[in-house]
Amino acid sequence: MNNIGIIAKYQHHDAKPIVEQLVTWLGRQKKAVFLDADTAGLIGMKAGYPKPKIPPLVDLMIVLGGDGTLLSVARLMENRDVPILGVNLGGLGFLTEVTLDELFLTLEKIFKSEYTPDARLMIKAQVFRQGERVVSSYCLNDTVISKGVLARMIRLEVSINDQFVTSMRGDGLILATPTGSTAYSLSAGGPIVNPMVEALIFTPICPHTLTNRPIVIPGTATVQVTVTSREDGAMVTFDGQVGFTLRPDDVIEVKAAEHKITLIRAPQKNYYGILREKLKWGEG
Repeated sequence: MNNIGIIAKYQHHDAKPIVEQLVTWLGRQKKAVFLDADTAGLIGMKAGYPKPKIPPLVDLMIVLGGDGTLLSVARLMENRDVPILGVNLGGLGFLTEVTLDELFLTLEKIFKSEYTPDARLMIKAQVFRQGERVVSSYCLNDTVISKGVLARMIRLEVSINDQFVTSMRGDGLILATPTGSTAYSLSAGGPIVNPMVEALIFTPICPHTLTNRPIVIPGTATVQVTVTSREDGAMVTFDGQVGFTLRPDDVIEVKAAEHKITLIRAPQKNYYGILREKLKWGEG
């Protein structure tokens, strides 16, 4: 790994000193460094790159921030097999496991190929309007179809692998990966699914019919959701960060992406330990 990408949450008060230190340290290791324009500007460098241009240039992507920053970077990776090291600038994250204290030791191990890759399923979401695709996005956590700003329910019709499942009314529907099972889906009553499981999670949001419950479906499934509400204003959002306004009869198709994304596990941490710490299991 000789070409290293760095994308930081540049607004964070700790970002500037750690980026400066990291760039200097990588230079001593004779690594080429590629920063996005905002991160480069943070330390007074002019040679920054647009974020989407960085993944094809690098062998490793370092993300400095929180889980939200990592989610935004994951969507840029598309089909590129570039591992991501998530470094948390605050508390422990579900995705950004590595702390600042562990950063340089972890990088030393990575450069010696002494690390554990963690392949995560991503989903590809597409919106079709009158048979034509109008938007698509990769997601690491989830695709969410939700009602508009008014306090009225959205009507949806759901099929899985062209088999009709249900017509539902409610605040919306979450289609999540196992990685996303600890995000919005969890707060809506969905199950926690270990990221090693090849599955998708179908979680209704405040359904009108209380027997509409979350379902775990095979990772090979294709889900099609048709907006049957006659009112405008419904939305689809990708990882909670990018939104698109829906119209009646739009069809949202969600399925596993062709390629997985690779995260690098933090040393001395494991999935269940992170769950225990984040969800405060066993306390009180």
